[in-house]
Amino acid sequence: MAMLGKRRPPRRHSGHSGLARSPAAATAQASPTGEDNHVTIERLAHDGRGVAHLASGKTLFVDQALPGETVKVAIHRTRKRFDEAHLKAIEVASPQRIEPPCPHFGHCGGCDLQHLSIDAQRAHKRQVVGELFARQGVALESPIQALDTQTQAYRRRARLGVKVDSHGKVLLGFRAKDTHRLVNIHTCMVLVPSLQALLAPLHELLEQLEAPRHVGHIELIATRDSCVVLVRQLREHAADKARWQAFADSQAVALGTLLGREAPELNWYGAPPVLQDIHDDLTLTFAPGDFLQVNAEVNQKVIAQVLAWLAITPGQQVLDLFAGIGNFSLPLAAAGAAVQAVEGSATMVARITANAHTNHLTVAAMQADLNQPEAVAALLAERRLDAVVLDPPRSGAETVCQALGRHPVKRVVYVSCDPATLARDAAQLVHAGYRIVQIAVADMFLHTAHMETLVLFEHRHG
Repeated sequence: MAMLGKRRPPRRHSGHSGLARSPAAATAQASPTGEDNHVTIERLAHDGRGVAHLASGKTLFVDQALPGETVKVAIHRTRKRFDEAHLKAIEVASPQRIEPPCPHFGHCGGCDLQHLSIDAQRAHKRQVVGELFARQGVALESPIQALDTQTQAYRRRARLGVKVDSHGKVLLGFRAKDTHRLVNIHTCMVLVPSLQALLAPLHELLEQLEAPRHVGHIELIATRDSCVVLVRQLREHAADKARWQAFADSQAVALGTLLGREAPELNWYGAPPVLQDIHDDLTLTFAPGDFLQVNAEVNQKVIAQVLAWLAITPGQQVLDLFAGIGNFSLPLAAAGAAVQAVEGSATMVARITANAHTNHLTVAAMQADLNQPEAVAALLAERRLDAVVLDPPRSGAETVCQALGRHPVKRVVYVSCDPATLARDAAQLVHAGYRIVQIAVADMFLHTAHMETLVLFEHRHG
């Protein structure tokens, strides 16, 4: 037990360098078909993979392939209705193909659209939304707007895993796609510059720790005034604790640990930092674990679009559901709306109330389970509402949309991180008498297939 958590000497056998291979590379040596296939890519799937058909007519999904390309592929997974493959050679390349800017592309599980030009990425995301709505029988009367920026270093929050490999090398990075393998990351182009600057010092520190196996992961957060480093520490180690403190002092960061296995306790080295997000002249305080959009610049554009669509006038009654820490509640209140914010978490309700007080605003915040029909019906029936704002998790807001059908509201803005559940819920609203007035796709997660979608609904009898 004396070696528990401590660095072990490397094993004497050959192996990889610590840079995890992609799932395609890992399975290329044992293709179920045992032969190469030459195919033409017809389109992109919603997740960004190329779609082709084998000579048998079976659908084939190809990693990192683009529409119009002729490619040689090897199948690495067979299923009943489709197969999955990876590229072996590109025989005819798409004009939209570019050289991926990140050296970890193809290994790291993130940013899997870097081989596609940025304009084409954004066009693909708008096309995905249109297709998903069409599948639900919902026609879009107006073109899909685009909300994006030129900033590629956008991510202000990230969680990096820590692992000691079989050679005794400490790895810091992200998971490889569809695996638990860790890719050793020394640069990450999508992190904001202040977080990028911490990667090299963190690698250096981890190599100096006596018990690196006691570290589970490290979360980085860029705030208005500084950076925060949160260390998931499975067990405390006195000498390493001093090393972390020296790191915090030398890098001028706020350092905290989540200590313990089952119910980790948050401890700060020094005074707890004040974590703040800024919306124009508004200040939102948050805590580790609170939901915070990772792209601050695009989030500002989303908020501005919601306010423009609703055209708030003083005194209008607005219900903000799935309100979080007040991302929409506070800007709505600052515009003059009388805001009722609803969250499922009591902690978030307290955070909204405190944030409203800090900004000298009035927001009525309450806790409710928005998956319970009775609770949602009561919220909609007990007041005359001018507008409802929804910003649900990936599972969507099906219960809320059913209730909105029975209790029409003049305007509803739905902000979604999953276009599939959004399209499902939109169909419900359209069938209940709402119409889609405006729709926009926000490129919140550049170089990935993920997106944020905003829809403005209006009801003639609301």
